Amino acid sequence: MTDESPLPPKDRILDAAMMHVAFDGWSQTTFDAAVNEADVDNTVARSLFPRGPVDLALYYHRKGDEAMLARLAEADLADMRFRDRVAAAVRFRLEAVDDKEAVRRGTTLFALPVYAPDGARAIWGTADAIWDALGDTSDDVNWYTKRATLSAVYSATVLFWLGDQSEGHEATWAFLDRRIDDIMQIEKIKAGVNNNPVLSRLMTGPNWLLGQIKAPQKFKRQGLPGSWSRR
Repeated sequence: MTDESPLPPKDRILDAAMMHVAFDGWSQTTFDAAVNEADVDNTVARSLFPRGPVDLALYYHRKGDEAMLARLAEADLADMRFRDRVAAAVRFRLEAVDDKEAVRRGTTLFALPVYAPDGARAIWGTADAIWDALGDTSDDVNWYTKRATLSAVYSATVLFWLGDQSEGHEATWAFLDRRIDDIMQIEKIKAGVNNNPVLSRLMTGPNWLLGQIKAPQKFKRQGLPGSWSRR
């Protein structure tokens, strides 16, 4: 591949890496081979991916998020229940994957303690992207709980999907629906507590405290799962 390629260097390296990830994982061996085959200068490659294969794996994850968001933007979800819109977004994210082994290798990489925070941020970023795309306007503690619960649902669904051999991954979509139904049951319990006069009074103090938690401003979110701020 020459510098006349229409793809930017980051995408050229990623495309070349996909031929090696299944065999060598998101490793230095894969990264070095991809840089060489993409005909990108090592200095340029290091400036694009300072931590080499780890940053390349994270870039692969973000590309999947971008594909999901593009599909969401084109999809007609108006007649769907909100829980079905969330399920559709998670499904779109998984269907954006064209190499399941690359994801499997990624889960192995980010299971390592040194890279676990990177993996958690990547999953949180996916959940955040989904909620933003679906028009979430929460500005309090719900901003955090929505993303935390969806991160858990997404993580569990990915692990199930990796081992799913059913036709069209139908078992995965059924698993996803059950997990979202579980979350909806929790929301019904919360609503019941808030509508009960006795329990509502007992929760006055905790609710006040939780009310002091505000969602992070957008310009503060980059690279972070959120922040605590008073407005």
